[in-house]
Parts: sequence; structure tokens; C-alpha cells
Amino acid sequence: MRKQANEVQGARYSPTSIRATWEGTGSVAEASRALGFSRAKGYDLVRRGEFPCRVLRIGRSARVVTASLLRVLESGEPEYSGALTGNCASS
Repeated sequence: MRKQANEVQGARYSPTSIRATWEGTGSVAEASRALGFSRAKGYDLVRRGEFPCRVLRIGRSARVVTASLLRVLESGEPEYSGALTGNCASS
């Protein structure tokens, strides 16, 4: 029975399902589940600027860009949302 629940959960977060049901952004909790880690881990990664997808900060809330999440799910390569670290001096 547990295996069947995991298969349904996996189908819920497949790229095809996400394309059909998500709008331009999704919650950090849902994106974290799609990527296979907990909500707490997702928010910790957002706080550190290391979430594997592009994250928009709107006031105190954070939203994950759906197109970025889909690219990460399909390629397996992270697309970090954090700004460049270090100095961004103009020449």
C-alpha cells in the first residue's frame, strides 16, 4: 500500500503534472516535495540562497519559479537562485 502512495505522490510532482497544474510560481514547500526533500530543508536552502531553482522574494514570502523548477527536474542540474556572492564591481 505504501508503494502505491509513493507512486501517486511521484506522479503529482512529475514535470507533466506540474506544467498542467501550476501557474507561474509555486510554493517552496511544494517545490521541495517535487525535488525530494522536506519543506524545512527547502526553506533552509532558500534562506541560504542555495535552493536549486530560481526563487522570487515578495516581501517576507518566497515563491519558486515554475519554469526554473521544470528545468531542474528535467536536467538534474541546479539553477541556484542566489545573487552572485562577492563584489560586483563595475569596470
